[in-house]
Amino acid sequence: MNTTSVMIVGVGGQGTLLASKVLGQALVSLGYDVKVSEVHGMSQRGGSVVTYVRYGSEVHSPIVDLGGADYMLAFEPLEAARYLPWLKSTGLIITNTHETLPMPVITGAAAYPENIVEKLAQRANVVSLDALRLANEAGSAKAVNMVLMGVLAARMDLPETAWQAALEKQVPAKFLEMNRRAFALGQAQKEE
Repeated sequence: MNTTSVMIVGVGGQGTLLASKVLGQALVSLGYDVKVSEVHGMSQRGGSVVTYVRYGSEVHSPIVDLGGADYMLAFEPLEAARYLPWLKSTGLIITNTHETLPMPVITGAAAYPENIVEKLAQRANVVSLDALRLANEAGSAKAVNMVLMGVLAARMDLPETAWQAALEKQVPAKFLEMNRRAFALGQAQKEE
């Protein structure tokens, strides 16, 4: 089996690391060789965060090369644009449309780019959705990560039982049902 590469990108505090743990857990439970690598700069201050999850029968490196990602899960549109060069020409971007303003925009030193999702769609296959709205519907704005994981799960050929077991293992019990609701709402989303 070829190696499949997933990039999970966002800003610090959005739950990208939990998302990568859930994905990795689901894949390991199915017997895949899985490598996960976290790269983050000022994640404690809302800076860019990227996690690589690579799986297959034998994976030699956790790092995704330029043009090597099959999937990109973007918690924020600007982060999808930042990491677009890492996506394969046949890859899929799943992005939240809710914008998280970076510090230069907040301070007025820069403007947030316009029409990012539309520009991404000119160069890649894109599924976009307001994951924040769905997370709030599930019970918490912090569940954006599981909404996006649900969208990804609906597009990957992995059994539902593996996803549910991974959620149970990685999500604290007191937040499990809310995260399951968020995951299910993500799974129910149709491609745009």
